[in-house]
Amino acid sequence: MKKLLLPLFILTILLISACGNNAGNNTAATSPAPEATASTDNASSATASPSSNNAASNSSSDTITYQSESGPVEVPAHPQRVVALSGYAGNLLALDIPLVGADSWTKADPNFQEQLKDVPEVSEENVESILNLKPDLIIASSDIKNADKLKQIAPLVTYTYNKVDYLTQILEIGKAVNQEEKVTAWIADFKERAKTAGEQIKAKIGADSTISVIEGDSKNLYTFGEAWGRGTEIIYQAMGLKMPDKVKEMTAKDGYYDLSLEILPDYMGDYVIYSKDPTVDASFQQTSTYKNIPAVKNNRVYEVDATTFYFNDSLSLDYQLDFITKSLLGN
Repeated sequence: MKKLLLPLFILTILLISACGNNAGNNTAATSPAPEATASTDNASSATASPSSNNAASNSSSDTITYQSESGPVEVPAHPQRVVALSGYAGNLLALDIPLVGADSWTKADPNFQEQLKDVPEVSEENVESILNLKPDLIIASSDIKNADKLKQIAPLVTYTYNKVDYLTQILEIGKAVNQEEKVTAWIADFKERAKTAGEQIKAKIGADSTISVIEGDSKNLYTFGEAWGRGTEIIYQAMGLKMPDKVKEMTAKDGYYDLSLEILPDYMGDYVIYSKDPTVDASFQQTSTYKNIPAVKNNRVYEVDATTFYFNDSLSLDYQLDFITKSLLGN
């Protein structure tokens, strides 16, 4: 999940040098940390072991064999004490999976604070803190630190950011906790809701109108491609809205692109979602360069708290879909 949050990265670098991204699942040095998500290749699958097929048995000792990207992992059929690292907690919360530990980035998301208020904050760097929680399953990114030690504590399932697309990533986590049917139903419903909203938006603003997603402050600004959390999967993939050509070109390689105030106007679409950290210096918004951008002059820049927009888990996607729809339809 190191590449799940541009701001994650920005924040990480801010903390280290005095700032962080690759969403879905986490960071990128000197690059915006992405959020929360994923893109398409070798999707994993889960198969139940004989013990998990016993309908009369629902004990915590039942297991299934989950075919992860790194190979088969025997996991609880009914996990009761899960530690979620690298920003994956939202998918588990949506499935009512009992969490006993979550990473700091997730704990900081206002959308999760009520559900996680009694869940301890943990880190892969503090293995003992996870050991003391006695988890029966750990879910994290493939680049997590101390993976070998964590495997000794509980079954460890890891994912590589953007190895599969964002909805496949959600499905895979559902399989890992034996909730494939529930997740499949959510995905179908989400796709239909996003498609409908996209059609309504295009009918209102015009199919050729462009939309940009930006993030950052007066020192570090970024724009994002179609799979970098922050609502990008919804806007460009699920809704089918149009990305500015310049943004498409410059984000094609890394998924995001560094901006400066001088070139910002070239990357601002007709409409803009600004994922803005309320604690940063955004004084660039007071400059004539910014104020003269058409989207700004036409009041078509919609600001949202960045800490609620990093991830692309199912709960975050529902929140982002609602915000984007209401913003662009003027509801």
